[in-house]
Amino acid sequence: MSIKTLASQILTSRRVRDTVRNFHAAKRRALGRKRTLHVFLEAGEPYSEVLRQCLPLLKERYDISCVEHAVGPPAKQAASQPEMLARYAASDAVVLAQAHGLEPPGLHDTGDISNAVAIAKGEALRARLGHYASAMIWFEGEWYWGVDRLHYLEARLSTSDQPPLFGLRPEIANNTDIKQLEVFISFRSPYSYLAVMRLFDLAEQWRVQLSIRPVLPMVMRGLPVPRAKRFYIVRDCKREAERLGLPFGKICDPLGSGVERGLSLIPLARSEGVMREYVQSFLSAVFAEGIDAASDIGMRRIGERAGLQWSSMQSAMKEKDWRKEMEENRQALFEHGLWGVPSMAYGRQATFGQDRLWQVANWFQTP
Repeated sequence: MSIKTLASQILTSRRVRDTVRNFHAAKRRALGRKRTLHVFLEAGEPYSEVLRQCLPLLKERYDISCVEHAVGPPAKQAASQPEMLARYAASDAVVLAQAHGLEPPGLHDTGDISNAVAIAKGEALRARLGHYASAMIWFEGEWYWGVDRLHYLEARLSTSDQPPLFGLRPEIANNTDIKQLEVFISFRSPYSYLAVMRLFDLAEQWRVQLSIRPVLPMVMRGLPVPRAKRFYIVRDCKREAERLGLPFGKICDPLGSGVERGLSLIPLARSEGVMREYVQSFLSAVFAEGIDAASDIGMRRIGERAGLQWSSMQSAMKEKDWRKEMEENRQALFEHGLWGVPSMAYGRQATFGQDRLWQVANWFQTP
């Protein structure tokens, strides 16, 4: 096992997470302090505006304190397409607010979070605590992004069996016509893993066909990912994987040749009719089993258990035509106004993130 794979297991360890939680809780009790949420908000940022509306409701139910910290937008290396992000957030936050019975952004008071001195202090604290984005809550060693992660926070705060104020949205839909859903993924994205391991079964329920469209990882397109972002993503995916009953954390990063070898087999998997088996095999291998996709032993195991022949795989991995397909997929993703993965598109409707599978389900509801 590589040092990086071992490190990923420690980073996503439930025991380590529980130890951190218990340490903070014991320290708070020893000092006689109230449970306190540190909330990092950006003036005029849609997700921050929606999240701020949730704070009074959380305080009323859970007897907690909330301390708001002003921050500015994330650095460009943490948000590689800021203009696209701003446009998408403006529309996505409206959908999110409606789903939870909140006011859309722009109609709710954001408070005084635009002072330059306050922003500098807020960003310094955020960096010290290990994050980079806005619309974030830090509570006793753990981060929660926006409304989408409040159900995890509520599980820590609650002492009863009452349902959370901000629970998950249903991902079930019914329709009678077979439709096609484009799904953009990356072989280095743990969120793509979480989505792909569910999407095929959901597609059967939705009665839709999936068009899997992989793209090169951002880092391989010259877009760096900061350390704090990588750490948050891995820890966040661990929480999501536990909720979904999926293994996660024994990671062997396929960056570079592992990704390239994996993508080179996409045309073969499609022609053999084993796309589902192959993409699930690859993503499970690198995010849950610690299999090295850059090695022949690793790729052979990934492909053969999906139904591919090793001789055919060896020939396919020598081809270069797959790069053109990946670039076409990237261009199509941008044409939908999106940049990250996983993203889903149906006609002119598009959404970003495995958190929005409930929104995809809404597209296919019977009128």
